[in-house]
Amino acid sequence: MNKNINFVDLFSGAGGLTLGFQNKGFQNIFSVDFDKSSAQTYLENFPKHNLVVQDIKKLKKEKILQFIGNDSIDIVAGGPPCQGFSIAGNIGRKFIDDERNYLFKEFIRVTKIIDPTYVVMENVERLYSNKRFRNEIIKSLEKIGFNVACKVLNAVDFRIPQKRRRVFFIGSKKNKEIIFPYKSANKEKSVQEAIDDLPRLDNGMRSNIINHESMKHTEQMLKKMSFIPDGGDRSFIPIKIRPKSGDVRKYIRYASSKPSICITGDMRKVFHYNQNRALTVRELARIQTFPDNFIFKGSKISQQQQIGNAVPPLLAEKIAECIIEMNNDAS
Repeated sequence: MNKNINFVDLFSGAGGLTLGFQNKGFQNIFSVDFDKSSAQTYLENFPKHNLVVQDIKKLKKEKILQFIGNDSIDIVAGGPPCQGFSIAGNIGRKFIDDERNYLFKEFIRVTKIIDPTYVVMENVERLYSNKRFRNEIIKSLEKIGFNVACKVLNAVDFRIPQKRRRVFFIGSKKNKEIIFPYKSANKEKSVQEAIDDLPRLDNGMRSNIINHESMKHTEQMLKKMSFIPDGGDRSFIPIKIRPKSGDVRKYIRYASSKPSICITGDMRKVFHYNQNRALTVRELARIQTFPDNFIFKGSKISQQQQIGNAVPPLLAEKIAECIIEMNNDAS
């Protein structure tokens, strides 16, 4: 049905956005990412795709046109790295000058060369809150011919078991009205619903399910987490051994009956709701809506980072459905 819709995925990472688009019948022309471990994961799961493992700043026009050939590209999509806008990022001049805040310009540059009908850019909510950068992105896309709208979407509104707010910029050269996905009418999905059927694991234990392996915590860490109840935080740890500083989003347990907190690149100090350990890569992937046959490569921390940086495939599917609807309306 949608075989005629194709796309290019810039900053593809492990391939969350690619998977969602592919699940809706879209055809990948090529993808780009610089990280070697992410590239291993991507090629493991999309062996027939043309992945360019290169710094996008060094990706020349000639090479881009070579990849495209005679194809007319429907969509350029991707999420430029956003560490400069992360909630833990520095405020002030150092924050403004972080070069990672400007990688969206490379996204714009490549998009201009490819000249697609639609564009989809994803990033952290904080970018939306920064009026300067938000308007610069919109104006840059308008300058190359797109009608643009942006909106913050929370993954939990689409039956994804995670509170994850991200801004999506959608642009079209055909449509005056930009369509965003509607919230699900069903109740929010909990962490327990997402992962409770996976084999129980003790500290440092493996299972026969790929990427479902518990990290080995120290005895000191095990003691600390043992005091924290389902949904609790560090305040339950006795004062004598309680961490006195650090990220308040650490030393907590997932609340089994609620959606997860936002999955980031390091979830090693956020603990399973009823098992004395952090979540496995497979459990984190479940929360991000990756299927169990999606294999993650690289070190354990790299695998967590790949998952934390990804667009949840189910949310990517919802965005793809909006592109399909707009494309049908424009026909």
